[in-house]
Amino acid sequence: MKPLAELTPVTSRPVSFLQTMRAVAWSFFGVRRGADYEKDVAQLNPVHVIIAGLLGAVLFVLALVLLIQWVIGSGVASA
Repeated sequence: MKPLAELTPVTSRPVSFLQTMRAVAWSFFGVRRGADYEKDVAQLNPVHVIIAGLLGAVLFVLALVLLIQWVIGSGVASA
């Protein structure tokens, strides 16, 4: 375990927001390797993870709503 003086402050970690979005996208699918997870925990900025998670959830819900509207509008769902 690292001494307290050597720990990187969580808000100044060097990972970009795009890398955070990629890690969050993989976690949505649930197919993340253990080594990659440990690396993410050590490097990702928690603020970026929260923002990326909320953005991913909004995009997922929007995609579902658009898919449902398309299916209903196409007439495939009518009996």
